[in-house]
Amino acid sequence: MAAQGSDGTILETTRARVKPPPLFKVLLLNDDYTPMDFVVAVLQSVFAMTRERATQVMLKVHHEGMGVCGVYPRDLAESKVEQVLAFARKHQHPLQCVMEEN
Repeated sequence: MAAQGSDGTILETTRARVKPPPLFKVLLLNDDYTPMDFVVAVLQSVFAMTRERATQVMLKVHHEGMGVCGVYPRDLAESKVEQVLAFARKHQHPLQCVMEEN
């Protein structure tokens, strides 16, 4: 769509197409030392999961080696990973959490 300016110039409007930001999966990794109850507590506190959902994710981590905790934009995913790692360190557990592009 074109419009004419006050000095006789033609102004054209362009629409910028904004691509949504990439999303990242936050994953918990299985280990042989972190208690299952602790993993459930992490999922409930950091990812606001119900006890039932947290138990399902914990079992997936236990049986398959990893489980998806959520999908977020990069900055939020990084924050969630840091929260999990800090919480695990505070309680002296080796629980690992990583993120990967969705």
